[in-house]
Amino acid sequence: MADSILALEGLRKRFGGLTVTDDVSLSVAPRGIHAVIGPNGAGKTTLIHQISGTLRPDAGQIRFAGREVTHLPLHRRARLGLARSFQITAVLPGFSALENVALAVQAGAGSSFRFFRPAAGEARLNAAAMAALEQVGLAPRAGVKAGALSHGEKRQLELAIALALRPKLLLLDEPLAGAGPEETERLILLLGRLKADYAILLVEHDMQAVFALAEAVSVLVYGRLIASGAPEAIRADPAVRAAYLGEDA
Repeated sequence: MADSILALEGLRKRFGGLTVTDDVSLSVAPRGIHAVIGPNGAGKTTLIHQISGTLRPDAGQIRFAGREVTHLPLHRRARLGLARSFQITAVLPGFSALENVALAVQAGAGSSFRFFRPAAGEARLNAAAMAALEQVGLAPRAGVKAGALSHGEKRQLELAIALALRPKLLLLDEPLAGAGPEETERLILLLGRLKADYAILLVEHDMQAVFALAEAVSVLVYGRLIASGAPEAIRADPAVRAAYLGEDA
């Protein structure tokens, strides 16, 4: 795990008598996509919560960017370069796409949220925000209110917001959820470009996208990691096929 950006060791999380994360250990490379798949209720989002700092594990260790972060709060992990998107889009609908990203740039610089700044400050924020929008192909929609964007464009905007924080690792929780066929294709192409420059931990139910994008796949079932490896090895694993992929995999 020495060359990984993220390393989990023996992670456990219980809610009452239910073990949701059961001794999970895995590592994520500094570039490329590592997908986490599994049936509903497998504990995937709970695992993401623990990595991001939203939930504290009951046992185990999380190492990120060469340091232990198991007990660090969410904002401290974000400052170290850990950025996250959610299953449900989380943007400010009354603000433009550019303003949404500019606020992320401002927060990433350690400033308080102030909506009226000197012109020079606005220019700096807007330049960085526009660069992030260009990365995700959303620059032509910079002036559009976020609430007026399509579902897929809102997903692109969330990615721009995450990129504005200059992350070392992107945690993406079902970024394709709710997207139509054209939007899904556009998002897959975008993720394919981003993985050349970023480490991405991807939770996703779209198996076609997972096997097209990921360099590594981990399979979570009832909180326990049952397999982890290259996509073709995972696709052919009898335990994985029985537990999740089925005979049509």
